[in-house]
Amino acid sequence: METVYLANLIKRAVTGPMWHGAALNELLTGVTSEQAAARPIPGAHSIWEIVLHVTAWAEIARARIHGERLLEPPTEQDWPPVRGASASDWSAAVDRLRESYRTLAHDVRHLEDIHLHEKIQGLDYSASNLLHGVVEHGTYHGGQIALLKKATAPAGR
Repeated sequence: METVYLANLIKRAVTGPMWHGAALNELLTGVTSEQAAARPIPGAHSIWEIVLHVTAWAEIARARIHGERLLEPPTEQDWPPVRGASASDWSAAVDRLRESYRTLAHDVRHLEDIHLHEKIQGLDYSASNLLHGVVEHGTYHGGQIALLKKATAPAGR
């Protein structure tokens, strides 16, 4: 079943293994709240902001496959602001990322294959296109996280 294959891709974007390198879980392992909030590249997003953004789009995709949230999100939903700075806030953000992908993968696994190729009502693309995009989106931002993690690593690491 195509839905099972796609659900596994979504899950593996976070848990791995991925053919290209580290999945999001591995990239985020050991990142402290200070590293996550840091901005080593002026004008670039922080790791924390990227995690919130990737999470938002997994949640938007899940809503869209259920016929909800079809409008483009406003900036504050697309790039949610970091609302806390503690280690527990950071841990909660990472847990939410994991849960958003796990829940999306679960829902995709229970779709019928025929629904993957239908356009999402009100949008110009199919559910399959959207869901492959979630995997690609997480992978793209994973590369940014890897670079930011290196840039924020303590000296000697």
